[in-house]
Amino acid sequence: MTTVIDETTFRQVLSRWPSGVAIVTTAGEDGWHGMTASSFSSVSLAPPLVLVCLDQRIRSHELLLRNGVFAVNVLGRDHLALGRRFAGMEPGVTDRFAAGDWLPGATGSPVLTDSAAWVDCRVLHRYPGGDHTIFLGEVVAAGTPRITSPLLFHSRSWGQLADPLPDQVDLADTGLTAAAASPRSARLTQALRRAGIRVRLRPVGSEGAETAPVEPDGLRCTSVHVNDSAAVIAAAEAGLPAVELTVPADGRGAAAAGAVQTLRTAGHQDTLVVARVGNALHPGLARAALLTVQRLAAAGCGEIVLEEPAEGPDEADGVSPLALRRLLQDAVPEAGPVPLRLALRDHHGLGLVNALTGMKSGVRHFDTHLGGHGGLLATERLVLLCSRVGVTTPVDSASLRALRTELAVLRRQQRAAPVSRSPQRTVSSHAPESQ
Repeated sequence: MTTVIDETTFRQVLSRWPSGVAIVTTAGEDGWHGMTASSFSSVSLAPPLVLVCLDQRIRSHELLLRNGVFAVNVLGRDHLALGRRFAGMEPGVTDRFAAGDWLPGATGSPVLTDSAAWVDCRVLHRYPGGDHTIFLGEVVAAGTPRITSPLLFHSRSWGQLADPLPDQVDLADTGLTAAAASPRSARLTQALRRAGIRVRLRPVGSEGAETAPVEPDGLRCTSVHVNDSAAVIAAAEAGLPAVELTVPADGRGAAAAGAVQTLRTAGHQDTLVVARVGNALHPGLARAALLTVQRLAAAGCGEIVLEEPAEGPDEADGVSPLALRRLLQDAVPEAGPVPLRLALRDHHGLGLVNALTGMKSGVRHFDTHLGGHGGLLATERLVLLCSRVGVTTPVDSASLRALRTELAVLRRQQRAAPVSRSPQRTVSSHAPESQ
């Protein structure tokens, strides 16, 4: 016995299935034509085949039958307006292709040059599918113009991918660089390192990189900040497995790329290069920062740090969560397997909001400092936030309170007896991963 459900129920069921959004285009004697669709699927890898399903009552169906060609343009998260335009949801539009950058593909069908992906096809077969026709297309050309998250459609609404929080984040305390050498600073450093927090230590001498000091507990510093190629080699030859360089957000990252090449040429294949991109989170440098990330990842850097400027633009200090979100949605995919680290400041109390934005955008590593000294986001504040949203950190809030007390005493000692500091080079330490 066959049970036929009513159309309303069936539509509701189908609306619960999330899908991507694409613009299906075709070209022929009547010119270009396009429509927004979600009924698109891959069929075969060899040969490359895809399918689209079109309602037999619409004009696009008639044109695909007549032209025998079509392209499918997968929309990115920033194509909402374009998707609505090609869905006929914008009144008064007479030329849908007046928006967006379109070029004819191999079949003549329009291809969106900044789509997330596209395929250009010849109709190989067509099959009846109730009130729709299933068009099977042979892919003759394809491309992925840029890396971006997709535009989605679910429950008759447009949206983006959900942003799950990470299970765990990694912290690096970069504020102890200025700490004077003393038993108290050594204890503080060791405690942070035992907790699994990477610690940048006081500056060392400028006469070449020195072997990292071994503390009584056996933990040793594992990175050094350098300024030139000679220091890169000196650090590697001293046995330091990682070197850090600061590069501008200029779209090139030449200094870090040169360091990687220098190390490889000298036979130091395993030395990690950490590129710190200065002012990467300045709102006016977003495109340059993205290009810099791309170049650094391609050059073989082992880690990329995006730094928020100490002073933001005149109208409002600091990066906004929305601007950070837009940057990271492209930067994280561009970096690929290379970890991105955020060095956030707490301008106008936005530090925690930006940290949460970073975590939801795929960032798992942060530079912080106990007490927020130097303007960086306070380690204890980020740890507290993580504890409230179910994200594990290397250290708990109670331990941090004790460490902060130690730091306060250390700062008072420094003010009472200032010491000479060298800006040339700083050493960092990596603790064993937390269990």
